Amino acid sequence: MSKIKIMDEILANKIAAGEVVERCASVVKELVENSIDAKSSEIKIELKEAGTSLIKVTDNGIGMDKEDAILSFNRHATSKIKDESDLYNINTLGFRGEALASIASVSNVILKTSQGDVGTLVNIKGGKIVKVENTEARKGTIFEVTELFYNTPARLKHLKSLYTELSSITDYVNKIALSHPEIRFTLINNGNTILKTDGTNNLLKTISSIYGMDVARKMLEINNEDDDYIINGYISLPEVNRAGRNHIITLVNGRVVRNQELNKTINDSYHSYKPDNRYPIVIINIELDPSLVDVNIHPTKMDIKFSKLEELLILIKKTIVNKLNKQTLIPIIEQPINDFNEPIVEEKAIEHKETKEELIEEKLPKIEKPKYEEITLDFNEIKEEETKYEERLPLLYPVGLVHGTYIICQNEIGMYLIDQHAAKERVNYELFLEKLSNPVKDKIPLLLPLTIELSNNEYIILKENFDFLNSMGFDIEEFGINSIIIKSHPIWLTKGFEDLQIKKIIEAVIHKEKNFDLAKFNDHLSATLACKASIKANTNLSINEMEELINDLRKCHNPFNCPHGRPTIITFTKYELEKMFKRSGFESLK
Repeated sequence: MSKIKIMDEILANKIAAGEVVERCASVVKELVENSIDAKSSEIKIELKEAGTSLIKVTDNGIGMDKEDAILSFNRHATSKIKDESDLYNINTLGFRGEALASIASVSNVILKTSQGDVGTLVNIKGGKIVKVENTEARKGTIFEVTELFYNTPARLKHLKSLYTELSSITDYVNKIALSHPEIRFTLINNGNTILKTDGTNNLLKTISSIYGMDVARKMLEINNEDDDYIINGYISLPEVNRAGRNHIITLVNGRVVRNQELNKTINDSYHSYKPDNRYPIVIINIELDPSLVDVNIHPTKMDIKFSKLEELLILIKKTIVNKLNKQTLIPIIEQPINDFNEPIVEEKAIEHKETKEELIEEKLPKIEKPKYEEITLDFNEIKEEETKYEERLPLLYPVGLVHGTYIICQNEIGMYLIDQHAAKERVNYELFLEKLSNPVKDKIPLLLPLTIELSNNEYIILKENFDFLNSMGFDIEEFGINSIIIKSHPIWLTKGFEDLQIKKIIEAVIHKEKNFDLAKFNDHLSATLACKASIKANTNLSINEMEELINDLRKCHNPFNCPHGRPTIITFTKYELEKMFKRSGFESLK
C-alpha cells in the first residue's frame, strides 16, 4: 500500500500559512499590499486588541466581481502574473497567490467587495466557504479577519503581548505609508487613531505624521541616479539618530524591503558624523527595472536580491556622503518656553524652518545632479565634490574657556561652545588618516631606540607584519627572544607622544582582523592615536592656542564631530540668548 499521499488543500494552506502568516502584522501586510495593488487611494486599517480580535482593512480600490471574489481564496490564484516570463517583470507588491488562502485557513474571514455595481460577500472559516451572497455596491474591498489562529493553537500560543503585536503592525504601516505617500492611510486600534496621513504625495508630510515635526525639520532631501538606478528620499541630520537600525527604511519600486548590505552602506555613510552605536533615520526609495531585482526568494517578499548590488551601494554612499559634506552641522541649542515660563533645552539644526507652513508647503529646491568620478566603497576613496571646507565652519572669535574644557567663541550670529578635546581629536584624526593613507619615506631616527617585549604569540604575529610596519615608516628589527627594537618612526607622530603612539600602532597591527581591510585599519588606528594625543579636559589654553585650534578645525573635512561621532561645537544664536534673558520683543531693551 502506498505511503505517500497528496495533502488536501486545507491542510496544505495551513502549512503555507506558517510561512506567510506569522503574526497579526503578517495579515495586515498582505491585506494592505492587496489594497495597494488594487489602485486604492485610501486605505483604513482598524484593529481590536492589536489585531488579535479583529483586523479590518477597507480600501477604495477597483474591487472584484463575484467570480473573482470566490476564486481569490484558492491557493496560487492571482491576477498579477500569468506565465513564467512575468516573474522577471513584477510590478505589483503581491503575485504569489498564497496570502488569502493562508489567512482564510487559520481564521474567520468576511470579504465584501464591489466594482461599483452589485457587491459580493464571501465568508470563509478555516478554509471552508460558509456563505456567499450579494451585498452593498460600495466600490472597493473590505476584509474582516477574526479568530486568527483559532485552529492552530500552537501558533496562537506564541503570539507576543498586545503591545508587541501592535508595535509590529504600526512599524509596518509606517513603512508602507512612507513608500506610498500618495495614499491616505489610517491606522486605528480600539477606536484610537495611531496614524493618519493625508495622501498628498508629499513624503516630508508623511515623515512628519510618523516621526513628528521636530524630526521632519531635520531631514535632508536626496536625489541621484546612474544608468540603472534612480534614488530619492530623505536622510536625517546626524544629530537625529536612534538606538536601532529599524529606522533605516529602504524601498524598491514602492516595496518595503530588507537588505543588510544596503543598511550597512547607509549607516557607514554617516561614519564619524555620529556614534557607531547609533543609527540615522533614512527613507530611500530605489527605482529600477524589475528585471534587475529578484523579489521571489521568500514568501514575505521583503528579502530581495539585486543583480547589480555594488553599483547601487556606490551610488547610495556617494550621494549621502556628498550631501552631508555640504551641510553646516552645528546644533543650535533652542530654548522654547513652556506654560510655566521655564526654558526647555532642545537641539535644532542651524538652518531649519521655523513654522509648519514653511516646512511642509514650501517647495524644496531641486538638487542639481553632480558629476562624480568613479569610486569604490572605501571611505578614503569617496570622491567628493570640490568643497571649501573652511566655509563649512563660520569665522569664530575665542573669548574664554569654561572649566578648562569648553572654548567660548562669538561672531555676529551668536555664541559658540567648542569642546577642545573633541576638536583636537578631529584635527589629529584627519591628519593621521591622511598620513596613513598616503605614506611617505620621511623618518625620524630615535636617539635611544625603543625596545618592546611581547608574548610569544604576539611576537610571532608581529614578525609576519614587519614589511607592513616598514611600509608605514618604521625601522624595526628582532632584538633577542620575543622582543623587537624600533630605531626610527614616521615623521608625523605627535611630539611628546611618540612612545605611546608606537605601542598603540604595534598593538593594532597584532590584533588586526583576519579579513584585513587597509582603509578600515587606517581609520580605526587614526581614531585611536588621535584620542591619546589630544588636549585633555581641564587644560587651560591661551587665546592664541584657541585661535590655532579653531583654524585647524576649520580646515577639516568634517569639523562638526570627533572621530567617534560626538559633537565638537554647539551654538546659542543671538535670538536664543535674548529669549533666555527675556530681552526678545522688548523695544526698551534694544
